[in-house]
Amino acid sequence: MTLEQLRIFVAVALREHVTQGARDLNLTQSATSAAIAALEARYATRLFDRVGRRVVLTEAGRLFLAEARAVLARAAEAETALADLAGLKRGTLRLAGSQTVANYWLPPLMNRYHALYPGIALSLVIGNTNSVAAQVHDGSADLGVVEGEVVDPALGVEPVDGDELVLVVAPGHPWASTAPGAPAAFAAERWILRERGSGTRSAFEAALPEWGLTPGDLRVALEFPSNEAVRSAVEAGAGAAVLSRLVVAASLLAGSLVAVPAALPRRRFYALRRQERHVTQAQRAFLALAASTARPP
Repeated sequence: MTLEQLRIFVAVALREHVTQGARDLNLTQSATSAAIAALEARYATRLFDRVGRRVVLTEAGRLFLAEARAVLARAAEAETALADLAGLKRGTLRLAGSQTVANYWLPPLMNRYHALYPGIALSLVIGNTNSVAAQVHDGSADLGVVEGEVVDPALGVEPVDGDELVLVVAPGHPWASTAPGAPAAFAAERWILRERGSGTRSAFEAALPEWGLTPGDLRVALEFPSNEAVRSAVEAGAGAAVLSRLVVAASLLAGSLVAVPAALPRRRFYALRRQERHVTQAQRAFLALAASTARPP
């Protein structure tokens, strides 16, 4: 059994598709299928059932997946420790970010980091706060940056920056000219929200008591898994939303959205790392750069 076979197995298992798993690893479908077949033949154990064009893990495959991911995580740690011996001249840094952070805050920071440390290969995976925390927990990401609070004893959580939430509507909305003055007006409005598990949604719901409301009081018209979809729906007149100023800045400038005065707190961005894992020089340098560029709370 080789690490390459484990990587192929995990990629196919996560995609539930041989071709898509092969594409993720830049391998041919035939090489990917051969690696899976060799594993199954070597240990006389079927890892996948073929269902049409998809593959589905067997019970043995589900049990093996957890072990395979743990082995790959340990191998990545060993590789990172060796790379760390070379200082910041070479190595990798796998980042995961929740959507607002990953789409608007992280790219400029990553660009500055790359200019300072061109030998460090950077990668970024985007999810919501919950999925980013899970990736850091299981070792598939070295550092995560999220805009929602995370409670996980296995993770170290460090504030690194923050942003401002803004209540926005389309220019033709009644609130564009007259801000609502009573909780009843907020409760009667059509709201466009991010999905549950999103840091943006969690921060908005935490602020509702300031308006005399609970999340259950909201009339939720639409839910979307991205900031951009929420923004587009509001621009189309579907209702009101609370989003990061980073997300809506261009739309406010263009006049396709209007900011409505509302009591909304500034929220923090948090860096996540696995507590018991070695903190590499590449990770320390990234956190230091983030702290040096953070805006005052």
